Amino acid sequence: MYRYDEFDARFVAERVSQFRSQTERRLSGELSEDEFKPLRLMNGLYLQLHAYMLRVAIPYGTLSSQQMRALADISEKYDRGYGHFTTRQNMQFNWIALEDTPAILEDLAKVEMHAIQTSGNCIRNVTADHWAGAAADELADPRPVAELIRQWSSLHPEFSFLPRKFKIAVTGAPNDRAAVKFHDIGLRLHLNEHGQRGWEVIAGGGQGRTPMVGVTVRDWLPEAELLGYLEAIIRVYNLFGRRDNKYKARIKILVHETGAEKFRDLVEEEYARKPGSGIEVDARELERIEAYFGGPNFEVLAMVQPEFEQDKLRGREFARWVRANVSAHQMPGYAIANISVKPVGGIPGDATAAQMRTIADIAERFGNDEIRVSHHQNLVLPHVRQSDLHEIWQVLQANGLGTANLGLIGDIISCPGLDYCALATARSIPVSQALSRRFSNPDRQAEIGPLRLNISGCINACGHHHVGHIGILGLEKKGVEFYQITLGGSSATDSAVGGVLGPGFSAEEVPDAIETIVDTYIALRMDKETFLQAYRRVGAGPFKEALYAAA
Repeated sequence: MYRYDEFDARFVAERVSQFRSQTERRLSGELSEDEFKPLRLMNGLYLQLHAYMLRVAIPYGTLSSQQMRALADISEKYDRGYGHFTTRQNMQFNWIALEDTPAILEDLAKVEMHAIQTSGNCIRNVTADHWAGAAADELADPRPVAELIRQWSSLHPEFSFLPRKFKIAVTGAPNDRAAVKFHDIGLRLHLNEHGQRGWEVIAGGGQGRTPMVGVTVRDWLPEAELLGYLEAIIRVYNLFGRRDNKYKARIKILVHETGAEKFRDLVEEEYARKPGSGIEVDARELERIEAYFGGPNFEVLAMVQPEFEQDKLRGREFARWVRANVSAHQMPGYAIANISVKPVGGIPGDATAAQMRTIADIAERFGNDEIRVSHHQNLVLPHVRQSDLHEIWQVLQANGLGTANLGLIGDIISCPGLDYCALATARSIPVSQALSRRFSNPDRQAEIGPLRLNISGCINACGHHHVGHIGILGLEKKGVEFYQITLGGSSATDSAVGGVLGPGFSAEEVPDAIETIVDTYIALRMDKETFLQAYRRVGAGPFKEALYAAA
């Protein structure tokens, strides 16, 4: 994984020193909250309902064991003993005291971490496929390019004050696990008709108040031209994006109001006017970065590991975990172990300090000292031997991390909602916990099959409800919380925005409503249809009838 060079270390150290001074001036009253706000946001510090929240960057979702332990230490020393993994592969600490923030940033800097550009109208933390460098279907590891974009975009003078926040995601596989079509810019590596590697460049995706699937601006862009082309897109956005209304300031609104064809023309004109911007991707620089991301020294192993196969036969619970949580690796005898941070009745994405240290220990012992954070709020050990999986599972089980629910209805994405967030209009955590308990039976989850259930506590959609196969949006009307249900969304390769099913439900009614939807699906599915396949075949009609006919 990428290691800081001298510039990185100096840059982060200087930022810590600057913010320490700014914090002292705020605490002394020399700076008002209005004056301090843009300074704290540049360092990932938010003011939530009850306390400050610090958002820590985890670039392209990659962590070392040392970094995970540092996060655990921070959670105990400065917070309440846990951290929250987000849908942008970051970590949030929800109970931070302002006076402690400089010390936290200093502790992060010691392990090559920071909170820069996790907030504000700038290019945010670049996200990537959480199986990058390990997935069997991958063309190439996209993380070196994600790191290149991070270095290029950090404090870019032209893009430090964009009309609104700006998010970029990359994937190097045909199966989209990075939700690239729901980002301001999404990048998908693929081959052209001559077998040359290049990028499909997608722009204008996003969720929030106006969910939109991004449009392809360039079907195939040579790798060397990437940064210059990205600069052309962001320059067009910076020039023409709206600044009079923050709800209409995202690039998706510009693409929509301009029209996809006209937007493409504007980008191509800008790129032709200043081709490459003098910043072609230097092959030697990319090779230098790629050297940090080379996979571990894999052993030569047989494709089938007899010990692993025997462990599955001997233990039903282990076999269930393998089916749900273990994915194919590109190297024979290896596997990708996905760790659910969604225990039954737990808060999705929350991990205690003890659990973080457990995962760090496992990664150090079995996983080549590498951990990933997924945009589904789970963790990943990308490179483990199949023969080690049973022991890994036993340790996870003993520490509340062995839930076998990846991609199933118990693997709920949830934002913090009204329990923490000042923008939220409804609680999302209690509803997600109730649903987790309702569908806790692992046999029931297996019967239902692949199903993404996402919940947001407001229209800003931090819980990604728009792209859930079943989405739940918490709203408020006349002081009463109610929950609207959408069906048919997807953040994968078959990207789609879910459609609203009908009138909302109270928090107490939501579990029954979701169960009715699930029962309807099971009754009408054909062969081995997934929920999404069945919904796309029959439409919303049967589900509406089942939910509202008796009303």
